[in-house]
Amino acid sequence: MPEPIGTILAKHSREPDELIPILQDVQKEYGYISAESVKGISRYLRISENTIYGVSSFYAQFRFTEPGRHSVKVCLGTACHVRGGATLLEMLERGLGIHCGETTEDKRFGLERVACLGCCALSPVVEIDKEIYSRMTVNRLTEQLKEYE
Repeated sequence: MPEPIGTILAKHSREPDELIPILQDVQKEYGYISAESVKGISRYLRISENTIYGVSSFYAQFRFTEPGRHSVKVCLGTACHVRGGATLLEMLERGLGIHCGETTEDKRFGLERVACLGCCALSPVVEIDKEIYSRMTVNRLTEQLKEYE
């Protein structure tokens, strides 16, 4: 088992109720829960990989794909949806060649949809690396993405 996962596991007892804290620590360290990490956790806690996936997939906080260097979140709350958020998301999926929850092959961008970013009066809104871009259009978003290596 790789050193970082071994270090993480060593901080926890082998009790099954340690699963969520272990998953949180792995996600904090790597940014996602890899298949290799699931195998290591399974062996350590002596629970099946299916159980780990069942528990971890229940919670929105856990992801199973490596995040991109840049996180792109498209708001699809009511105001953003009505003002073109879905169109922005479709453009991103086509342009980046990925779907929500995926990362581009070059690991440049990870794409997510969110229910609300709390900027309804500024809709549609896109968040890139925690920076909010308001009243976004397809053309402006295309240009904005060029700013990120």
